[in-house]
Amino acid sequence: MFRRSVAILGAVAGVCALATTACGSRTSSKPAASGGAAAGGGTIVKIGLDAPLTGGLQALGLGIQYSAQLAVDTANKQQTVPGVTFQLVPKDDQKSASIGEQNAAAFVADPAVVGVVGPLNSAVAQSMQSVFNQANLVEVSPANTNPSLTQGPNWKSSKTRAYPSYFRDITTDAIQGPFAADYVYKTLGIHSVATVDDGQTYGVGLVETFTAEFKKLGGTIALAQTATATTTDYSSVISAVKSSGAKLVYYGGEYPAGAPLSKELKAAGLNIPEMGGDGVQDPTYIKTAGPASNGDFATVPGAPLASLPSAKDFIAAYQAANFPAPYAIYGGTSYDAAESIILSVKAALAQDGGKVPAGDAFRSQVEKAEQAVSFTGVTGPVAFDQYGDVSSKVITMYKVENGAWDQGTYSGPFAG
Repeated sequence: MFRRSVAILGAVAGVCALATTACGSRTSSKPAASGGAAAGGGTIVKIGLDAPLTGGLQALGLGIQYSAQLAVDTANKQQTVPGVTFQLVPKDDQKSASIGEQNAAAFVADPAVVGVVGPLNSAVAQSMQSVFNQANLVEVSPANTNPSLTQGPNWKSSKTRAYPSYFRDITTDAIQGPFAADYVYKTLGIHSVATVDDGQTYGVGLVETFTAEFKKLGGTIALAQTATATTTDYSSVISAVKSSGAKLVYYGGEYPAGAPLSKELKAAGLNIPEMGGDGVQDPTYIKTAGPASNGDFATVPGAPLASLPSAKDFIAAYQAANFPAPYAIYGGTSYDAAESIILSVKAALAQDGGKVPAGDAFRSQVEKAEQAVSFTGVTGPVAFDQYGDVSSKVITMYKVENGAWDQGTYSGPFAG
């Protein structure tokens, strides 16, 4: 069986069919609308999905969508929640914060939506958080890594959770950036680095955490530059990198802009590696940069899926499903994010002996269950701390060799 072994805190046996769903609110007490009936019997319960499903980041977005779809299909096939048919509702945010906010409002307005998987981009998440939080609508991101999303803007000195409805099952840049700095300084033996960020929430935050750790280790940031995600000519940046004498470029951003930077660096005669975070680790990076990408690096939170016994069935099932796009780097976390919502629905129903809470209570019940959820997923143990962050601190370093990302150097937990 593909379904992972689970342990839901507070769950009891004998969950009855879901008869209604609710649009919970922290400020409203309007009664909930009823859920629709599924064609095969039972009640339809919707899980929203938000990601860039078109545009430059489509490869990552589609991997998120189809991995979540597999979790939904598996739950329906195995009748994880008797009487309930789950339905995934995907929306394309086009990597736009304003579109993401609109999508969030649309999910909230649909009373059958009990949780949302996504988004990919931290800046989009910032625009969605308050919308979901006001409605007690659970949001579980498989990809957001900026620490402030869970721990507040002053997370370095005083962690504060502003949005109890927001969760993520991926390690933050508070771990990813320092791990990269440690690897550059100690493993590669490079002590002078140029940093380039794309000016966005994710890229800026990643470079900040890298820089702080690199300086702490004794390294020198020879140059710090910002180039927007739409930059097409890096000549001025590359000229500055040349003059700085840096031996590596650390890039904060995603592959649509990171790959051209690598290509132009090498074309200008700068034969130094580029390193980025999870936003660049995709085959599209290599396709865009071409041979120039050989020797470049990228970190990704979590262990390589192929190395995990817990992911074996997921990989096989995904391939058998013949989805039109690979699961990419967020496949495992996306499946687990969707599964966590499914199991939270099950737990919320079980708390009332299988009876559906009346009115606005249901989304609130799912939110509380999400905080307590604990199971073994595709990526291993999944549980959330008091900030909504997953407990895993594992990071993997990847390198481009012979025109492909290698299998990854599995680091294990990184504490700095």
